[in-house]
Amino acid sequence: MAAYRRAADLPQVIPVFPLDGALLLPGGDLPLQIFEPRYLNMIDDVMGGDRIIGMIQSKPGGDRTRPKLADVGCAGRITSYAETSDGRYLITLTGICRFEAGEELILRTPYRQLRARYDRFEGDLDRDAAQDASAAARTRFGRALKRYLNRRELDIDWETASSAPLEALVNSLCMGLPFEPAEKQALLEAEGLMGRFETLIALLEIDASEPDDDTQSVQ
Repeated sequence: MAAYRRAADLPQVIPVFPLDGALLLPGGDLPLQIFEPRYLNMIDDVMGGDRIIGMIQSKPGGDRTRPKLADVGCAGRITSYAETSDGRYLITLTGICRFEAGEELILRTPYRQLRARYDRFEGDLDRDAAQDASAAARTRFGRALKRYLNRRELDIDWETASSAPLEALVNSLCMGLPFEPAEKQALLEAEGLMGRFETLIALLEIDASEPDDDTQSVQ
């Protein structure tokens, strides 16, 4: 987003939405349905300001009502907003920059807020230069993706996928495929687009190498 060119342009304290299995990446769009009162309150508050919230997963520890937060999340800006007749909010978050989770503030808001440290991921804000993978990496990726989709009986629009820019393709697959929360976190923390691409390929190949339940031998 044009308004955010440096880490200093981003708010240093942000509200966070802990949601395991939900992955937001810089430049990606994440649709969300908001219905819990505390998060409805959060959306009301940010809509009157910079519209930025942080998506973050949990890590072991804490409890169900207040889980420990992962070390890395992604800040996004609300770019689409609608309210339903029964009081839910339908929003789209567009990813801006990943952050390291710093000190959590003790405030009176019903939702959680923390200090976000963006310096490690400031490169997320400079996505003007197009990046692409080698032909060999693309071929390896295509084979792994086809095996993964066939194994899980999923499908994608191959014509659109083959012509999509690498960042858009990688982000949409990382965010949309049914990876486990720990795998989603690995994709989030990967070093840049090419690191994310390699991590994605590795996860696809690992899945394809696992035996199907119906082919395992009975002891």
